Amino acid sequence: MINFNGTLLPENNVLSFQNRGYTYGDALFETIKTSYGKILFWEDHYFRLMASMRILRMEIPMNFTMEFLSDEIHKTLEANKFSKSSARVKLMVNRNEGGYYNPDTNDISFIISVKPINEDFYILKTDYYEVDLFKDYFISPGLLSTLKTNNKALNVIGSIYAKENNLHNCILLNTNKHVIEALNGNIFLVNGNVIKTPPILDGCLKGVMRTQLINLINTLPDYDLVEQSISPFEIQKADEMFFTNVIQGIQPVSKYRKKTYTNEVSKMLLQKLNVQIRLS
Repeated sequence: MINFNGTLLPENNVLSFQNRGYTYGDALFETIKTSYGKILFWEDHYFRLMASMRILRMEIPMNFTMEFLSDEIHKTLEANKFSKSSARVKLMVNRNEGGYYNPDTNDISFIISVKPINEDFYILKTDYYEVDLFKDYFISPGLLSTLKTNNKALNVIGSIYAKENNLHNCILLNTNKHVIEALNGNIFLVNGNVIKTPPILDGCLKGVMRTQLINLINTLPDYDLVEQSISPFEIQKADEMFFTNVIQGIQPVSKYRKKTYTNEVSKMLLQKLNVQIRLS
């Protein structure tokens, strides 16, 4: 069952061929993790969604409060019997049908779908994980590239490239040839006691897990967090590299070309992240 504008419906009974998310990519989405009915980092997800809707000039309904959407997510979890397990929630907001590039309305609809996941908390994945650069296409730095919209053609093509080349993931570059993110998350490099991640201005996604880790690292006296442009040459000099998103948490990278990495900082951060979640 999915939740369409507050009504629970079968999954195959919603999408019109005129849906603007389908026809123009005129939609936003949040990918959210829930654990035993608890919505992780809900406040960050909600405010990112609201900010993104304003940037895309979507009309935000008066009832689109944190409490309203939280209740709708819980209603969908209960309908799918996921309230006592962990789930991946996708909350999609699309502008309503009508018009061409210029829409007839800025009113919106929303869809909430859920899928089960196995891990209740975040687990350090130490399996071999190899990555490389994806250089066929580049992301233009700017405000729109920081949003989670339905325009993900580059990520799809990059994922196919990774599969064809027996890679687990790829690193994306912007048009200035700076490293900005992975195909499915933000990127962090560790060099000594400095942990570096690209700034939002370079065009990386304003990730919710990225925000959690930046806040966490800033509380650690032994490490310095730096938001600064990263060149591809810095990847080979790093002691450690990891990717982040709200579903996986932290994914350590094992190998980039001839370079191999440790995962001690990833392990430490993941432990602290899980403690933070339990206490929140």
